Amino acid sequence: MSKLCIALAALAIGGFGHLALAADAPMAAQPPQSAPDNSARNARDRDGSTLTSGDQSENEVDRALTQKIRKAVVADDALSIMAKNVKIITVDGMVTLRGPVQSASERTTIAEMATTAAGTGHVHDQLEIVTPE
Repeated sequence: MSKLCIALAALAIGGFGHLALAADAPMAAQPPQSAPDNSARNARDRDGSTLTSGDQSENEVDRALTQKIRKAVVADDALSIMAKNVKIITVDGMVTLRGPVQSASERTTIAEMATTAAGTGHVHDQLEIVTPE
């Protein structure tokens, strides 16, 4: 029995020894990344004249509408990550779309998804077309 315990202990030590070696290995050089700075964009939200995600209605109908639009946006593989992260805010059946997208095509696609879900005249498209840096 003790030989079995010794064998298992040796196997465990040997089996996990590669983890210590991997931790000591030098990491590949990573390119320097600039810190994201949305200060200018965020400043305009402080005065209360624009909707933010905190304004999303908590009633079940509005939440379900927002979820339906979000699912459609996320499921569209043609949209950029930027477009998939736009704000979708629903209050009393009115949907507001805010945030950056990479092209007019993305803007149109997301607005059409929202209009299909919410109905004509129930979407405020405030999406901005920006080019990635």
